[in-house]
Amino acid sequence: MKKKMTLLESLKYYFGFDKFKGDQEAIIQNLLDKKDAFVLMPTGGGKSLCYQLPALLMDGTAIVISPLIALMKNQVDAIKHISENDNVAHFINSSLSKATITQVKEDIMSGQTKLLYVAPESLTKAEYVDFLRSVKISFYAIDEAHCISEWGHDFRPEYRRIRPIIDEIGQAPIIALTAAATDKVRIDIKKNLGMPDATEFKASFNRPNLFYEIRQKTKDIDKDIVKYIKANPNKSGIIYCLSRKKVEDLAKILQENDIKAAAYHAGMETNVRNATQDDFIMERIDVIVATIAFGMGIDKPDVRFVIHYDIPKSLEGYYQETGRAGRDGGEGHCIAFYTHKDIQKLEKFMEGKKVAEQEIGQQLLRETANYCESSVCRRKLILHYFGEEYTEENCGNCDNCRHPKEKTDATKDLQTALKIIVAIKENFKIEYVIDVIRGNATEFILNHKHEQLELFGAGSEHETPYWSAVLNQAMLEGYIRKDVDNYGLLKLTEKGTKFIKRPKTFMIVEDNKFADVVFDDAPDMTSAGDEALHKMLLNLRKNLSKKYDVPPYVIFQDPSIDAMTTFYPISLEELQTHIPGVGAGKAKRYGKEFVELIKRYVEENDIERPIDMRVRTVANKSAQKVSIIQSIDLQKSLYDIAESKGIEFDKLIEDIETIVYSGTKLNIDYFIEEEIDEDKVDEIYDYFLDSETDDIETALENLSDDISEDELRLVRVKFISEYAN
Repeated sequence: MKKKMTLLESLKYYFGFDKFKGDQEAIIQNLLDKKDAFVLMPTGGGKSLCYQLPALLMDGTAIVISPLIALMKNQVDAIKHISENDNVAHFINSSLSKATITQVKEDIMSGQTKLLYVAPESLTKAEYVDFLRSVKISFYAIDEAHCISEWGHDFRPEYRRIRPIIDEIGQAPIIALTAAATDKVRIDIKKNLGMPDATEFKASFNRPNLFYEIRQKTKDIDKDIVKYIKANPNKSGIIYCLSRKKVEDLAKILQENDIKAAAYHAGMETNVRNATQDDFIMERIDVIVATIAFGMGIDKPDVRFVIHYDIPKSLEGYYQETGRAGRDGGEGHCIAFYTHKDIQKLEKFMEGKKVAEQEIGQQLLRETANYCESSVCRRKLILHYFGEEYTEENCGNCDNCRHPKEKTDATKDLQTALKIIVAIKENFKIEYVIDVIRGNATEFILNHKHEQLELFGAGSEHETPYWSAVLNQAMLEGYIRKDVDNYGLLKLTEKGTKFIKRPKTFMIVEDNKFADVVFDDAPDMTSAGDEALHKMLLNLRKNLSKKYDVPPYVIFQDPSIDAMTTFYPISLEELQTHIPGVGAGKAKRYGKEFVELIKRYVEENDIERPIDMRVRTVANKSAQKVSIIQSIDLQKSLYDIAESKGIEFDKLIEDIETIVYSGTKLNIDYFIEEEIDEDKVDEIYDYFLDSETDDIETALENLSDDISEDELRLVRVKFISEYAN
């Protein structure tokens, strides 16, 4: 029967949608034609369907490489909810028993399993490689592919070993998918995966339903957040903080203000984190206060706001995290609180890392700071960062566009700036260029003798923020570009070269000074329909979610409920045919009580039913993490542990420090012996034996320059474990 169905019919049969979104159909056809693909599709665009549907249609089993156990487990659950075959999808990882793994293998060999989810580290195990060699592989899907690149916001070394393992298992088409990647990251991914000729699909990064806003971070930030949430009752939201202490403190403040909120970070017990996430998904709590450890494993479609208490390390990270709002196409308010002190704090965190890592990190931070401080359309800035042009003058859905500033004529100033970039041989970054323009005779400038330039100090009448606005907006207009490969050196484009000789009017808006003003006027995007029926359907969904112990949106998502209040389906056939997101499996599992309720409502209220309405929807994910202590007991590489938990390496060290300082003894000798020079270990050990403090900054000042902060912290863990515990 499957072979006779068209792609559109297959989409309707399995997922309940009447049409594909964006490039989905072309991507799927590309896979069916056995061609490699690189897919850049923003959050909420429907990436998972691009490999789930072809896997259901093709012979063999698709291998889906995913970074977190939670991502695997819950995508498997999602597929089972739309299928009548419970063995259609499986995952293999360290959390499974031997008996379960044996059963999974039997299902695969019998041909029942169409999707197998694995973590990249699992692929390195000989037993899995040997088994997969005997399996007919339909294709390989690499999810969260930005993890491959050192320039990506979530780089993981294990991802760079995927291609050799694929070669070992057996050739099949590869599809790499990511929601956030600059051109630099995209090129790096394709090169590492050995697929230079892959067909590229690049969806727009524009999320029109998201309202972007930057607010000044003041001492009243906690009050501002409470006020905002109180003004938006019963809406789901995520608040991101940099530190665990702030996560816990803010969660308590919200709870004291009668807001249903909970904390979430990697230092908490696994069962507590899982329970918190389930409470959020099941709508027992409205707000999660979290570190970035939360989010990758969840695809709750109806998150209505994402607040950044602290500014993220990169625009990719910011885009990814804000993208967790409004995935169903509905309202999504993205607020970030900003102060330059946060940037300085993040820069300090980088100290002790390799020079190349620091250069990359600092450049990414500068882009984030420019985004926050600029008065230009937020949407335009984000899209430009990802290599996409946004031509609208005013998007109408960000703070800068809703509260525009007056423009200033900066034609002559741009001409001066471009001449200076040429004079210094297009070989310096934006900060250096501004120093030359303003006449700041820094040591660096004196070393290059640029204080002798005729134009040195030609723009001294303006402050640094003004020149930052000129140069950044000149990049947006295409007069200048940043050479990403050389850490952001400013280069003139052909358009910029022409501007020097024949300038055109160039208007700018000066950067924000962050006056203490709060805007609460994001547009309301709540959907309209039969409100009385809407409430009844939501109550029914909530009752069924308790009965079946599944999140409400697993039964039917908000867009499906909205469509029911407009179309009024009164049979399972109508439900499956006309309501988006309702396939055959869902109609059979959950549909009966909904159509019975709607039928009664229609009869009692004598309602004339209109023709069908189509609304978009997406799938779900959830989260569960492996215990650090158990992993260390098994002597797993700390890099692998960080990768499997979906956290950065310095965050893992922080977790380990918390465990050790709480009195638990951990033996990480196996890792230290492998990664840190013995002489360094001895020097650090001797230092702590004689020192009156275990303060890291003090230690760095007293130890050899070639000892990094990570090395120091790891040996301190060893020292505390052995001497204090």
